[in-house]
Amino acid sequence: MSTKTNKSNRVIIFDTTLRDGEQAPGCSMNLEEKIQVAQVLDEMGVDVIEAGFPIASNGDFQSVQEVSKRVKNAQVAGLARATRKDIDRAWEALQPAVNPRIHSFLSTSPLHMKYKLQMEPEAVHQAVADSISYARNLCDNVEWSPEDGTRTEHDFLCRCVETAIKAGASTINIPDTVGYTVPEEFHALIEMLMNRVPNIDKAIISVHCHNDLGLAVANSLAALKAGARQIECTINGIGERAGNCAMEEVVMALRTRSDAMPYESGVDTTQIMRASRLVSTVTGFSVQPNKAIVGANAFAHESGIHQDGMLKNAQTYEIMTPESVGLTRSNLVMGKHSGRHAFKAKLEELGFELAENEFQDAFVRFKDLADHKKDIYDEDIVALVDDAVVRTNDHIRFVSLQVVCGSTGPQTAELALTVEGESKANKAEGNGPVDATFAAIRSIVPHEAKLQLYQVHAVTGGTDAQAQVTVRLEEDGKTVIGQGADHDTLVASARAYVNALNKLLVKREKGLPEAMTA
Repeated sequence: MSTKTNKSNRVIIFDTTLRDGEQAPGCSMNLEEKIQVAQVLDEMGVDVIEAGFPIASNGDFQSVQEVSKRVKNAQVAGLARATRKDIDRAWEALQPAVNPRIHSFLSTSPLHMKYKLQMEPEAVHQAVADSISYARNLCDNVEWSPEDGTRTEHDFLCRCVETAIKAGASTINIPDTVGYTVPEEFHALIEMLMNRVPNIDKAIISVHCHNDLGLAVANSLAALKAGARQIECTINGIGERAGNCAMEEVVMALRTRSDAMPYESGVDTTQIMRASRLVSTVTGFSVQPNKAIVGANAFAHESGIHQDGMLKNAQTYEIMTPESVGLTRSNLVMGKHSGRHAFKAKLEELGFELAENEFQDAFVRFKDLADHKKDIYDEDIVALVDDAVVRTNDHIRFVSLQVVCGSTGPQTAELALTVEGESKANKAEGNGPVDATFAAIRSIVPHEAKLQLYQVHAVTGGTDAQAQVTVRLEEDGKTVIGQGADHDTLVASARAYVNALNKLLVKREKGLPEAMTA
């Protein structure tokens, strides 16, 4: 049989930051944060936004429902296992969506069928037919995924894919659930499906690659050459274990190397940094400095040879421009005399669009910072705005902190918070100023969470640099990460701990069902 090919060069970008990305340990987003991320994804031209797993919890259901109401252009997908209960719940949540999609999945590998599902292959095959038929009667746009597809026997995979398409699936997603495959092998698998499944031309082939071996992007791009035309990915590559295929890397690879990969997406790449910063802030997952495309060092050149080449011609060492991903080189210097209009112009330049109350909060924080710091860098403003904006709907909010510390002791912290709008304050002692501060928080908001990580780094250079603090808390197997920024390290520490507690409250509301796909 001759090899079938997909003639279209348009690649559908399916973003699962809100679903698979949020499954990463410690990564929790509240409703408002999910809506913020979804709106940015919609504005940047993502084709499909997987908003969540509606059966997982009432919070997840509400998130999918609210995202469905706000998204204007992209399709909105809800995940469902191969049961009527899951599918009904997903469809109910997707009702407000302009372009809804039901995404159903079922394991097909021998390992998963035997130990996870405890089902015989024939029963699994029948469940594929029944669940997709049921979903298709509700929604015109149905996607099906064979979980652990890369470790599924080829004959059975072909049979299930053919059945799913016959039952009404218009997208077939092949997930590398455990990040096990390599590019050549994955290319051959997609090519095999294109050759052997008789009705494959009636569906779009999608791929969902995990990054356990660092090959998620390479595997996804290899699949395109074999005929896949949808890539499932996340902002900053966040997700379970080592994460998912990074959307910014895929999109920029296609744009930069169109000679080798003649495919295109509809993503506005100048929005990439804006999306990356937002996701990093709301999840608490910092981007590593050497991360491709969005890392702090991605466009930095320290070697003398590299700097010399850059001065003569930027293309000597830059294969893409900073502006192409939303980084700007600004001449607008900010300081204590900068007014509201200048600050708003700087925010727009950095890709921030704030509501009036968010802008006012950020401006107050900026003026306070300018009183303590002579030179205000873009990184300072990004940290400050991120810290201010994502806190607007928190249950617990920082108000003030006074600390007494030194070599003679005792170290004490006097803290004021608002808890559900009610002002509360307390004073506590500790083994050092940070310990005293956290003890004061625990006295106001009692909890059993254990501190697993406390980390401080300077946003910029100099002794007057802002501190950005990361805190990781663990409670009953649930892990959350909080971040805070301030010119005072102890205030930043308090903000980070409070941020983590707010995320813990969100985590407590979630109860994930068994057998979530990856």
